[in-house]
Amino acid sequence: MVLPRAVVFGEALTDLVQGLPGQWQEYPGGAPWNVARALSRLGVSTAFAGSVSTDSLGDEIVQKSAAAGLDMRFIQRTERDPLVAIVPSSRPPRYFFAGDADLFFDPEQLPGDWILQAEVCHFSCISLARQPLADTLLRVAQLAKREGKRISFDPNWRNLMDRQYREQTFPSVTALADMIKLSDEDIRHIYPGLTETQAINEIRGINSHAQILLTRGESGMVLYTSEGYFEQSAYVVDVADTVGAGDASMAGWLAAVLLGISDLQERLRFSAACASVSCRYAGAHAPAMAEVKKLLSAVPGI
Repeated sequence: MVLPRAVVFGEALTDLVQGLPGQWQEYPGGAPWNVARALSRLGVSTAFAGSVSTDSLGDEIVQKSAAAGLDMRFIQRTERDPLVAIVPSSRPPRYFFAGDADLFFDPEQLPGDWILQAEVCHFSCISLARQPLADTLLRVAQLAKREGKRISFDPNWRNLMDRQYREQTFPSVTALADMIKLSDEDIRHIYPGLTETQAINEIRGINSHAQILLTRGESGMVLYTSEGYFEQSAYVVDVADTVGAGDASMAGWLAAVLLGISDLQERLRFSAACASVSCRYAGAHAPAMAEVKKLLSAVPGI
């Protein structure tokens, strides 16, 4: 049985966004699910391992998962309320979460021997801040680490991440990770009052071996490794919005690793191109390999 090379754990949800007063629009999303779809569209065999509802909102997530080419054996369904992010205002940003279908994910229901063939396990966002799911996924990450798998972590800060998350969950997952992606906004929330350099040093104190990818929006990204410090400018495109750009860059970084791009600067270029392709579309667009290659060939060596 062929099993995926990358398994992305966490939540898939529906964003309910109010534009004009009383006008709401729904968008399937969730940072881990966005990363999984993008990885698959970039040519990496991928599974999203999470639980979604059995109603129409869950149906849409399942349908779009299949359309992206994800391994559908890893998605679980439960007769619980769908997880939704209710966004009454985007400017200024206001949001809260409701529903609990994500909390009923059961690793025991995953395909047998999945961990033997997986190469990378990715963890992120509110799945690590909602119990009992957070503890469940931490145990999965610990098991994967013992089995010699590469662990990827993107905190993707949200407002329900509290002091316990900062002081316990974040350090625990950071210590396991081989690859850590943070945005400049993540750093401001996780390490309030610290400079970027100070925050990176704090992370290095927890895990001195992990590669740390720091994204800065339109200012590009930087990579901290034991081999040195690398910078990458953003690719300039016509921006529809930046929703999901960080998830696309995360997927791009992981895809570059799994597709055998060994040069670190080339990996950064690929990751940055994925983010910029995503920005061309409204919503969390999962970039396809053809789109990324076209952008890279149009602006080589940026």
